[in-house]
Amino acid sequence: MSLPALDNLVRIGQLKAEPRNEAEVKRMLAMARSRLSDAGQTNISLEGRFTSAYNAAHAAALAVLRWQGYRSENRFTVFQSLAHTLGWPASRWRVLDAAHQKRNKAEYEGFLEIEESAIVDLCEVVADLIDDVTKLVGQ
Repeated sequence: MSLPALDNLVRIGQLKAEPRNEAEVKRMLAMARSRLSDAGQTNISLEGRFTSAYNAAHAAALAVLRWQGYRSENRFTVFQSLAHTLGWPASRWRVLDAAHQKRNKAEYEGFLEIEESAIVDLCEVVADLIDDVTKLVGQ
């Protein structure tokens, strides 16, 4: 399925058009569910839970992008594309972008300040994302 806004990102090199691979989409969704489950484990560190929730979000967002026939190496683009792949408003996908910014700060600067409430909020958005992707792809 070709989406004009995403085709524009292909033209400028932000995305690659690639045929849908249903097995890959299914694996990504399974990974998203597993990582979201890990994020809910209160016996691990807040940092570990945040990382699991963030990785669940990325896997689910990439799954829907792949379902639509695109691929990206850029995590921000994967989240931004939710506006077109699922029709998510900016207020929803920007929660994931904020998590992406925190993840980058942790990965590249060794700094992550995260509270339990932020993880709970992120997990709620990720659960919604997984549900929306599941409904679209029928997995």
